[in-house]
Amino acid sequence: MKIYFLKTITLSFGLLVSLSQVSCQNNQKESTDNAMNTTEETMDASSDMAMNEQFPKAKPDAEWKKELTAEQYQIMVKKGTETPFNNEYNDNHEKGIYVSAATGEPLFSSEDKFESGTGWPSFTKPINDDAVVWVKDNTLGMSRDEIVEKATGLHLGHVFNDGPKPTGLRYCMNSAALKFVKQD
Repeated sequence: MKIYFLKTITLSFGLLVSLSQVSCQNNQKESTDNAMNTTEETMDASSDMAMNEQFPKAKPDAEWKKELTAEQYQIMVKKGTETPFNNEYNDNHEKGIYVSAATGEPLFSSEDKFESGTGWPSFTKPINDDAVVWVKDNTLGMSRDEIVEKATGLHLGHVFNDGPKPTGLRYCMNSAALKFVKQD
């Protein structure tokens, strides 16, 4: 009988300790959630400020939505990807330059464009290394190098190390992020 009584007390004590731990964790979680919500609001405001400092021509999403077409907005602001082989500049072989669809800043030259077979316009290099920025992209379960416009931080495409010489790079861009200016 004594053993049964001791087991019951021990089990009850263990249950009481476990319940108190769960209760404390829930309270901690609520406090953490509240703190995270406040932090996220502060971070949103801070990220707008940081974005403007890092990218001098950056604008809030709402402004880009007014200025860009729906497709450009989806590609550049929401970091989408257009359908391969079914885009404006994949098969463009005219001489000229490709500028940002958002700002008109020169980004790529037709002289550096090549047929990659991927279905997107591909270039060996930008017109000027200062026109674009490489950013780590860990979405979709992969690690890639995203290319954004240096002036705005808007998404243009990705860069891969499987391009032709002399650079060995393939700047795989979305046509919707670009506008083509034909050479006279």
